[in-house]
Amino acid sequence: MIKRILLFLSALVLVFIVSYFLNSYLVVEEKFAFSLLSVYLFHTIAAFIVYSVVEFIADYMPNQAGYTYLASIFLKIGFFVLIFNSSVFANGNLSKPERFSLVAPLFLFLITEAVAVSKLLNSK
Repeated sequence: MIKRILLFLSALVLVFIVSYFLNSYLVVEEKFAFSLLSVYLFHTIAAFIVYSVVEFIADYMPNQAGYTYLASIFLKIGFFVLIFNSSVFANGNLSKPERFSLVAPLFLFLITEAVAVSKLLNSK
């Protein structure tokens, strides 16, 4: 269990480093309404927490692990809205690079954790 969590953490750190610097390089914008680093860090930490929770639940209640994953995804999105409400959602008109920079890490980390959780649940 700890080995899988550490392996997932190393994969998350790799995805974070590659995607953040690629996004920073491709989207050269003078000033975002939000901190790009904060968005990536949030998704990295949230994906790690989601996977860890599902890993622990899968050991004790394997039938409930899928429901735990679904609930944690909704909580993750809710916390994102609460944390970034003033910087992202208060400003109604975001430019296309800003929109891309918000959506890309969301889907990238969502796909990463979905693949990891699906492998975990199939192994149980």
